[in-house]
Amino acid sequence: MRYDLDDLRLFVHIVAEGSITAGARRMHLSLPSASARVRALERHADVPLLIRGRRGVRPTPAGTTLARHARDVLSQTTRLETALASYTRSPATRLTLLGGGSAMHRLVPRALVPFLRAHPDVDVTATESRTPDTVRSLADGEADLGVVLDDEARDCGLRMEPLGDDSLVVIGQPGGILTGRTALSYREAAEHPLVGLTADSSLRHWIERHLGPHAPVVRYRTTVATLTTLTALAAAGVGLAVVPRRALDPRQSLEVCALQEPWARRHHLLAWGVKEPAAPSALEALAGQLRQAARSETVRDPGA
Repeated sequence: MRYDLDDLRLFVHIVAEGSITAGARRMHLSLPSASARVRALERHADVPLLIRGRRGVRPTPAGTTLARHARDVLSQTTRLETALASYTRSPATRLTLLGGGSAMHRLVPRALVPFLRAHPDVDVTATESRTPDTVRSLADGEADLGVVLDDEARDCGLRMEPLGDDSLVVIGQPGGILTGRTALSYREAAEHPLVGLTADSSLRHWIERHLGPHAPVVRYRTTVATLTTLTALAAAGVGLAVVPRRALDPRQSLEVCALQEPWARRHHLLAWGVKEPAAPSALEALAGQLRQAARSETVRDPGA
C-alpha cells in the first residue's frame, strides 16, 4: 500500500481535533475535499477509520493505529528533510577561540550564548589552552581569537586589548579559617589541606611555574577537572582552593582572600590571530561579546 503524506497529515489533524471540519481548516482544505480524502483512505485501508457523529468524529481501533503510525511517519519525514537540507545550505563559517581555564569557566560561555543565538550560520570551536600555546596558535594562523594572560603574552607581536582582572584568590568555607582575613601568602594557604585542579590544567601549570623549586609541600585532599567542582568543594569545607577571582559566582557563599604573591595579580587580554578572517564582521561581533561579558562580570570584594 502507498499513502499520500498530505492524507496522513490531514487524518492526524482530524483525530487531534475530533472534527473533519477543523482538520480541513488546519490543512487549508475545503470540507468536501477533506471528506473525499478520508473516504479514499478508508477505501485504501479497506476498513472504517472514523466513527462519525453529530458532535464530531472519533477514530475506530484501526483509525487509532493509523494515526499513531502516521505521526511516526511524519516525524521521520521531517527529520529526513532537515538532514537533507543541511547539504543545500552554504557551509557554516567556523571561528576558533582559545583561552585558559579561568576564561572558559564563565567569561567565554557568557559571550558565546548571545553570539551563537545572533549568528546561526557561524560555528565556534572554543578550547581551553594555556597562554603560550594560544599565542603560538594565533601567530600560526590556527586560531582567530584568544583570551590570554598579560604576563605570558607580553611583546608577542599580536594585536591585543585589555579584558579585565584575572587575579588569584584563596577561597574557603564561610566561617572557616579564612574568616577575618583579607589576604594571605600562598605558603600560608599551603599550611592547610587544599583542593586543586588536575595537573594538566592551565591554572595548575601557572601556579607551579611561578612557585619554582622552592614551593611548599602541598597536601591536596583531591584534584578535580573543573572550577565549578573546585569552588563547591572549598565552599563545603573540604579544603582551601586557589582560583581566579573572576571564576567565582558572587551568589555563592565563600570566604575570599587575596593572594599576596606578585604573580597572583593577573590580567586577561583579548588577542587577535594574524590570519585574514573568513567572516570579519562575525569575528568582530564575537570580540564584542567577549568585551561585554568582561564588563558585566560582578567581582566580589576580597574583604567581603
